[in-house]
Amino acid sequence: MTETIELAQKLIQIDSVTPNDKGCQNIIADYLKPLGFDTEHLKFGEVDNIWARKGTEAPCFVFAGHTDVVPTGPESAWTHPPFSAHIDGDMMFGRGTADMKSSIACFMAATKRFVADYPDHKGSIAYLITSDEEGPALDGTVKVVETLEARNEKFKYCLVGEPSSSNKLADSIKNGRRGSLSGTLTIKGIQGHIAYPELADNPIHNMAPALEQLVQVQWDHGNEYFPPTSFQISNINGGTGATNVIPGDVVIQFNFRFSTEHTPESLQESVHAILDHHKLDYTLDWNLSGLPFITPADGELIRAVRTASDNVMGYKPILSTAGGTSDGRFIAPTGAQVIELGPLNATIHKIDEQVSVSDLNQLTEIYYHTLVELLAK
Repeated sequence: MTETIELAQKLIQIDSVTPNDKGCQNIIADYLKPLGFDTEHLKFGEVDNIWARKGTEAPCFVFAGHTDVVPTGPESAWTHPPFSAHIDGDMMFGRGTADMKSSIACFMAATKRFVADYPDHKGSIAYLITSDEEGPALDGTVKVVETLEARNEKFKYCLVGEPSSSNKLADSIKNGRRGSLSGTLTIKGIQGHIAYPELADNPIHNMAPALEQLVQVQWDHGNEYFPPTSFQISNINGGTGATNVIPGDVVIQFNFRFSTEHTPESLQESVHAILDHHKLDYTLDWNLSGLPFITPADGELIRAVRTASDNVMGYKPILSTAGGTSDGRFIAPTGAQVIELGPLNATIHKIDEQVSVSDLNQLTEIYYHTLVELLAK
């Protein structure tokens, strides 16, 4: 068994459900210290974070990731216990195998080999690891980045180990992400008896035309990096539970995944204009969880990762901005080049989450060759 697989199992066997780290970061820190890394444990609220760095010179290359995992769901539904890291043939089962403890194990093994092969490498290598990615993401990467920015500690490259691959390892890397803007819309009416609608004001009826218009809007057509902006309703709640009562309000939750064709302000203005046009009595609370970002295809980081993949896999990954948000949204505003490259994403957050053992060994090789491309020459 390779060191990558042993490390992955050791991390996966810890039930670090968000925001709990439960010692995963101590394993990482203890592994990196003999390699020459200085490690800071940065705790904000209930969240554990580490910033580990070897060297002080530029350029600084950062491996970023998270040790927290989502809940398992019913453990009885799993083929193997979710924190067993059981290997069956070429597949390792467990919560966090794909998202994303295995990537961290690949980081570690690749770094150890690189430091041994290139003890006098240029620049610096660093790790930014949090236990708050799967949760609210308020006290994790965003706080570490704020700490680094406050002391003017910069890095040039960042590889996030999120599961980016779709059909085969390294077929896709994320070189950007869409923005995420959520809204909680409360439309007010007047509660009353269902038999006397003239004495009430039904907010569900009132909101229907506006909702139809919001759903039909073509917000933009996307661009060369991003698909069109998407508007989706996630929840509608109204009524008292009784069949003979007109509700006094209805609450609608929705989300925009938006491209660089829009700003949060432009989307907000458009939504308010539609609601005002329909003369609704409403309140609307907004939450921006991330701005869109893009790392140019001609940057050194993407060239290095694609070359590394070609060396190991025999093909270069395509570039994509599809999918959800990641902690890359907190790192990109620093000016760093940010990409995401990790294992297959088909089973993330699912029962029987799993990853290919052979893929992890190849992913370690890709990470190693990326370091060679950027810091060995």
